Amino acid sequence: MSNDKPGSKGSKKPGKRNINKSFFEKHKKKQSDDREESGPKKHTRSGPGSDSRSKKRTRPEPGNDSGSKKRKGSSGTTDPRHAKKKRPNKTYAKKARQSDSSPSAPSKTKQAPYLRDQIRLNKYIAHSGFCSRREADEYISAGKVKVNGKVASELGMKVTKKDRVQVDGQNLSLEPFVYILLNKGKDTISTTNDEKDRNTVLDAVEDATGYRVYPVGRLDRNTMGLLLLTNDGDLAHRLMHPSYRVKKTYEVAANRILGDDELTKMKNGIELEDGPVKPSRVKRDPLNPDTITISVFEGRNHLIRRMISHFGADVVRLKRVRYAGLSDKDLRVGRWRYLRQKEINDLRKLVKLETLDFNKDEA
Repeated sequence: MSNDKPGSKGSKKPGKRNINKSFFEKHKKKQSDDREESGPKKHTRSGPGSDSRSKKRTRPEPGNDSGSKKRKGSSGTTDPRHAKKKRPNKTYAKKARQSDSSPSAPSKTKQAPYLRDQIRLNKYIAHSGFCSRREADEYISAGKVKVNGKVASELGMKVTKKDRVQVDGQNLSLEPFVYILLNKGKDTISTTNDEKDRNTVLDAVEDATGYRVYPVGRLDRNTMGLLLLTNDGDLAHRLMHPSYRVKKTYEVAANRILGDDELTKMKNGIELEDGPVKPSRVKRDPLNPDTITISVFEGRNHLIRRMISHFGADVVRLKRVRYAGLSDKDLRVGRWRYLRQKEINDLRKLVKLETLDFNKDEA
């Protein structure tokens, strides 16, 4: 057994090296003498004897690549595999997929038999799928639209289904009616196009049909739920008109649980900045106390959010689960489906429009 004392020359602690402190003291003294003779040390690369820990890296100025390292291939150029990829300006959401419960083909019928005797020229052009009404007005102003061989000069001009319409030398014909139900997800806006290049509902269903369709009403960007898209202009106009009292049902989750007395006040009617509102139904979810179901017949902007804000709470999640008798059953968020023939005629009956005869084209 060794009698070496700790710190003596023969003793060693397990896992540690025996360090000669006098060597480092001499080395530090030599470095300090060199600094006094040579002055302040510049931040440049030096030999193995320099203290690399005292160096500070400086960021190169914009446009100056001299301080940056580049991975190079054999030719001396930057290796494209390591090149930094630019992120696109627009963040694309996933396109909505067709629901498994959707009919394989849309239920469609010709527009002409169900149009009024006369419609505005820009509406006729839009219903033909050529362009939007605003763009149609631009074609008319530019003198590129002809009706029965004559140049149309008035923006408010009306035509009938028997008139022959040409735009920029192309003969137009009315497209068949098409109806699509979308369960909209978050971060999608309910417009046909957006100046900020954000995701729109038309981006979500652009592969659904080759026909031009438009959203009926709007949902906020972060509001999920049912949205109808169609080229049936008369149906869309009446569904959005307050006189037809189309019912909409929402599921709302707030940042706090609203009390029973607050829900009673809401059901009896509350006063907002743009007038009173009285929902037809207010019910708490028994399994999720922070979630309530609200049904309204109105379509004012941000109505549900403002109703919750009236009680000093904020909306955390908002989803439209029913619209004009249509339900989100078997239609997951981010999916769409074609409306069935009965659903289409039920909508037209709801707003007092003539029902469609889908067998007329087959006869």
